[in-house]
Amino acid sequence: MTSCESTATYTAKDFKSEVKPVWCPGCGDYAVLSSITKAFADLGLAPHQTSVVSGIGCSSRIPAYTNTYGIHSIHGRALAVGQGLKLGRPDLTVLVAGGDGDGFSIGGNHFLHACRRNVDITYIVMDNRVYGMTKGQPSPTTESDWDASAMAPPGGTGMTPFHPLAIALASGANFIARGFSGDPNGTAQIIAEAIKHPGFSFVAIMSPCITFREEQRDWKNTMRNVNIEPTTDPAQAARRLMTDDGFNCGILYRGDRPAYGKEKKATNAVSDLDREFTL
Repeated sequence: MTSCESTATYTAKDFKSEVKPVWCPGCGDYAVLSSITKAFADLGLAPHQTSVVSGIGCSSRIPAYTNTYGIHSIHGRALAVGQGLKLGRPDLTVLVAGGDGDGFSIGGNHFLHACRRNVDITYIVMDNRVYGMTKGQPSPTTESDWDASAMAPPGGTGMTPFHPLAIALASGANFIARGFSGDPNGTAQIIAEAIKHPGFSFVAIMSPCITFREEQRDWKNTMRNVNIEPTTDPAQAARRLMTDDGFNCGILYRGDRPAYGKEKKATNAVSDLDREFTL
């Protein structure tokens, strides 16, 4: 859910910092950064109403490149930081950004419980199916037989790839979508819808790493927009996601659970506890 609207008008450029991105040439994260700043501007937000939180990895450099409040936190803990920020400052629009390694490996447990908890934040994962910053190791979403990198085991890991969208649905995420860095305008629209939707919104963005996975250049030919209405039925969403080949883009699920804290009544529990220790 967006915070209160600003009286001033800001453009996408106003949300970009003066720090020059240092991603590799051809990295999809350049376009994702543009999609994020465009979404903020399209929603009529102001930089001081917005915060970007990240963990560790190539995609986690995002806070430095945005002109908002920002926290570049520790590996796998960005969601914990982002949820704490939102609960402490509910007036802020909080966007958490990360990659498939940061979010689904060391941060996997936080991901499950963030979906379940349903705090009103948006989580964007730039998925390139590889650990790019550490030079090409397989990530949780890497295909089981991929071994094109010298850092990958011969014949691949042999492990079933993590299915983040299905896991998000099963864990209780309130909004689930997939975007593609090769469609920055479409991805900006998805991010804007995710921010507006109450509760925990999860957007997986396929963002090629052509430095270590050159074959991902072909994603521009395989990614496609799905022309279907997003469902509010978890069972129907599950059928869609479990038969999905990983290349369908669009909003796939809109839940109707109230965001965490919206129905909780104020309590004086702390004050009552303090009184018990009054001399």
